[in-house]
Amino acid sequence: MGQTSRGLLERVRENEAAEGRVVEPGGPISTDGESPAPPHLTVLDSATPETVAGNGPPLPPHLLAIKRTIHTRLLGRYAIEMDPSRRQEIREKILTLLDEHLRESGMGLTRGERDHLVGALLDDICGLGPLQVLMDDPDVTEVMINHPSQVYVERAGQITLSDVRFDDTGHLLRVIDRVVSSVGRHVDEANPYVDARLSDGSRVNVIIPPLALKGPSMTVRKFAHSRLGPDDILALNSATPAMLAFLRAAVRAGFNLLVSGGTGSGKTTLLNILSSYIPPEDRVITCEDAAELQLQQPHVITLESRPANVEGTGDVTIRDLVRNCLRMRPDRIVVGECRGGEALDMLQAMNTGHDGSMSTVHANSPIEAVSRLETLVLMSGTDLPSRAIREQIASAVHIVVQQQRLRGGGRRIVSISEVLGFDEHTGGVNMQELFAFNQIGVSTEGKAIGYHTAMGVLPKRMERFQKSGEDLPSALFDPTRQPDHIDLY
Repeated sequence: MGQTSRGLLERVRENEAAEGRVVEPGGPISTDGESPAPPHLTVLDSATPETVAGNGPPLPPHLLAIKRTIHTRLLGRYAIEMDPSRRQEIREKILTLLDEHLRESGMGLTRGERDHLVGALLDDICGLGPLQVLMDDPDVTEVMINHPSQVYVERAGQITLSDVRFDDTGHLLRVIDRVVSSVGRHVDEANPYVDARLSDGSRVNVIIPPLALKGPSMTVRKFAHSRLGPDDILALNSATPAMLAFLRAAVRAGFNLLVSGGTGSGKTTLLNILSSYIPPEDRVITCEDAAELQLQQPHVITLESRPANVEGTGDVTIRDLVRNCLRMRPDRIVVGECRGGEALDMLQAMNTGHDGSMSTVHANSPIEAVSRLETLVLMSGTDLPSRAIREQIASAVHIVVQQQRLRGGGRRIVSISEVLGFDEHTGGVNMQELFAFNQIGVSTEGKAIGYHTAMGVLPKRMERFQKSGEDLPSALFDPTRQPDHIDLY
């Protein structure tokens, strides 16, 4: 192990050595190679998470002791680099050492205990230990490790408590070490948290003591290799055909869009889907903290920010990227998320000919999204008065799409609003809602019940749609069209 987590891990080793236990170093990170079957997870109400079945129960104490012994002997005797491509070879060595240990100790294991033990050792050496089975499960979208014996997962929008366990704090720290070192980062008491993108596109956040008072914690948002499209939005009842027809026309006509929503509401996924409507001839430049967007157009440049190095220098911020991409002759700019002063540069880009640009922002309603943008612009250090900032927002942003994670786990577009302009009398930004989600109740299972509807108003910029060659029938905005069905979300 390098310098990662060394201070905390050394203390763990000292404590466990005093108890007669051994904390051995781990091998390199990998998600390749053969792995046990993914756990079966029973979907439960996210408000009251309970344990769900995983890849077998945690190792009992007698198997845990054998595991530590075999792991130590394997690394000490063979001194081989633990390459996941050599998984079968490593498996054979584990079996040899296990048979040797059982003969020496006079112990016996059932076939199930033997398979469980060998699988756990292989995942520890060739992968991410107990975390590996969750990384291999395509249905798991997020993993939240609170401490070694509490690992939550998100699957189909439901947060549940799996029975995946780490042996102890040292075991969890070794896995954390593999994860962060694989991307050239480190975490220790001097640098107790890391936010990074893994080689497979997954986002990982790690935080350890002294900031995490109850021990090291790690959150992994897995990268979706299967890209959702408009048809998926319809199949999931996240929007209606009328809503998507409007958004498609808005993107193709060059309207500037802002996707608003809370954490985990699906903003980036929706931004990906909206970007699929961008004409292939447009030159698009994306700016992100961690590259998650998957634009399919041929003329796309992807930019990613960079944190400071261990000396505290060399960082490149989203704002730096947005300023630079203005010199790269973009037709459209897509900023993964506005979190700071880059909001000012984004608005200025939208106001200076980069029509059809898009971004996301953390907010719980379209009105709050506008207020949030104003706050972010002020974070740039500008001395512009609030009124001038609101005028810029009113002229730059045309459409605000509100995304929400509903009770029960479903992610839906709950509002599409048009920005009408700056109100000279109130000094605010006027908006009108074109489409909305009406929640009419909650099911006995705790899921939201509701439907989407048009609000009965036509977009102010209908003429611009027509001039752009985008036909928007007025029937799309007719509120008397009853929903085909009422859905559980």
